[in-house]
Amino acid sequence: MHAFGQILKIETKLFLREPGSPLTTIALPLALLVVFGLIPALREPDPLFGDRTFIEYFVPSLLVITLAMAAVNILPTVLATYRERGVLRRLATTPASPAALLVAQLVISLATILISAVLLIVVGRLAFDMPLPQHPLGFALALVLGTAALLALGLLVAAVARTTRAAQALAVPVFMLTMFFGGVYLPRFLLPDFLVRVGDYTPPGVQALFDAWTGDSPQPLHLAIMAAITVLAGSVAAKLFRWE
Repeated sequence: MHAFGQILKIETKLFLREPGSPLTTIALPLALLVVFGLIPALREPDPLFGDRTFIEYFVPSLLVITLAMAAVNILPTVLATYRERGVLRRLATTPASPAALLVAQLVISLATILISAVLLIVVGRLAFDMPLPQHPLGFALALVLGTAALLALGLLVAAVARTTRAAQALAVPVFMLTMFFGGVYLPRFLLPDFLVRVGDYTPPGVQALFDAWTGDSPQPLHLAIMAAITVLAGSVAAKLFRWE
């Protein structure tokens, strides 16, 4: 347990030492919320969004930025880098196993996502009078399952990529698709209906997050798909993952 605590402490310091990681995963979504929130027209209810404001409609997509960065960009790149440099192999000869480093990376990813979600909710509420998630349990469940699905995909990338460059090459298209279907590059109301439907079932399942935020229960099928992706991608990643 002491060895794991040391690894977690070191990995957290390394994460914070690279300013790009916390800036893109936590600060960027929050900055975008503030920018959009300062535009008066985007704080007015609009029939296009079901008499909701644009920022209320767009917040789940802002959260997708954090999920995509933490799960399918940073996580696989870090693990592939450690494998390429022999860090994982050397850890196997110490009281701290390579598995402890993997768990530490997952803890950092989860903590980053949680901090980002809390900040978006709190700042949106206090600064722009944005409603809190109307279905808290549904929102928490959708966030947990969506996060798990993306982390499983990130681990799958890390499992098959033997070098840092390979991990980045594999992660970029997954990252871009996640951002696109999550409504980050282009708000989902501007997308064709069939692309919106695809996005409903693409991790992290932004529609389930939106439904829970605005008061409806997430659709069971959306949640089931996220759970299935988690199990499938996680199982394949566990089978293919190598420490060397």
